[in-house]
Amino acid sequence: MLQQASEKILVVDDEPLICDLLYDSLSSRGYTVVTARNGQEALDILQRNVIAGVVTDVKMPKMSGNILLKRVKELFPSIPVVVITAYGTVHSAVEMIKQGAADYILKPFSVASLQEVVEKSICDSRAVAKHSRKIITADPQMLQILETLDVVANSKASVFIQGESGTGKELIARAIHEHSSRCNEPFVAVNCAALPETLLESELFGHEQGSFTGAIARRIGKFELAHRGTLLLDEVVEMAPSLQVKLLRVLQEGEVDRIGSNELIKVDIRIIATTNRNVKEQIEKGSFRDDLFYRLCVVPLTIPPLRDRKGDITLLVNHFLDIFSRQIGKRSLTVSEKAMEALETYTWPGNVRELENVVERAVMLCRGNALKTEDFFPHNSSVEPVGRHVGTSLYEVEKHLIMSTLEKVNGNKTRAAEILGITPRTIRNKMRQYMTDQHSEEECED
Repeated sequence: MLQQASEKILVVDDEPLICDLLYDSLSSRGYTVVTARNGQEALDILQRNVIAGVVTDVKMPKMSGNILLKRVKELFPSIPVVVITAYGTVHSAVEMIKQGAADYILKPFSVASLQEVVEKSICDSRAVAKHSRKIITADPQMLQILETLDVVANSKASVFIQGESGTGKELIARAIHEHSSRCNEPFVAVNCAALPETLLESELFGHEQGSFTGAIARRIGKFELAHRGTLLLDEVVEMAPSLQVKLLRVLQEGEVDRIGSNELIKVDIRIIATTNRNVKEQIEKGSFRDDLFYRLCVVPLTIPPLRDRKGDITLLVNHFLDIFSRQIGKRSLTVSEKAMEALETYTWPGNVRELENVVERAVMLCRGNALKTEDFFPHNSSVEPVGRHVGTSLYEVEKHLIMSTLEKVNGNKTRAAEILGITPRTIRNKMRQYMTDQHSEEECED
């Protein structure tokens, strides 16, 4: 998907040919690319521009990529930095990851791999920015979870977090890491549902040069990058059975081997796994190993959906209202009594993530100082009645919201997912479920 032209990428390299290659490949993805020939020139550009990401070489005159990374993390900590380095300096690249680099690319590299790494780094930085916020709650269930978090943070025990999409599973995972003795070491997150089996294996375990088609350079996997830190396996139940076996071995032996290598590498990591699925059902179906589950689920945590913690809605609305009003310079914004009532009675199938998105949109679109119901639900006046209607099942409310949102965005699942605060994969799964249910109903009628 093409990025907005307003997003600027800063490319830093003293070789004109490399600069031109990076400029062309990133410009083709819709980015506005600016270039610098050394670290000092790059810092000057960063001071004068809003930069979405930095791609930098390591060896440069005046200021090396190592020093540039350190300065960027000091002055602009939210900007992701991707490091380009030669094969022989892969160790230094890994060290730079531990110092805050978002990712690295080994020379020689393909245009496709460069684009993938840069886009993923920017997306991840946005996710980190959202998940770095405080845990806002007065709910007894959530408070109990936070107490458990404090108790287990400093142990090495694996934590298994279950909950619907948008409930804040990654937020809890990051809080565990930040409260642990590993807080100064890497926190590495991998979405197991976002990558096909072959790519996920390479992402986790790494690979040697030439180990498969397209492996033009060695790549260090996430297990190695998370050494001494925490590795989050998001949506771990989506992992293919063959990878589940390899993951089980890592948990048992504490060592990994890159694809195409016979060398075993010791790793000291704390694993946190999450899922929005019913794990017991997946185990019964045979799609998830029970022995792996027991290894991962030393400390189980279940995050309640927002509809079961209604008392937090007002707290969260006011929290997000304060954040977004400050960001765009709107002061003294309030929520009308009727609008707050609508927010409190709505079922929030997208949970806290959906609520956050709705408040952000309302703050941007409102014209007065008091936010009204239509500011929160501008394109769907039927949202409120469906959410309130006694006797309407949660299934019907969820289906209505997903289908109506898809209609408003002309069937664009990615855009609908952004509005609802869920993943496109979740929408696809729900659509398949609705089609199956409809087919079953038609068969019954026949």
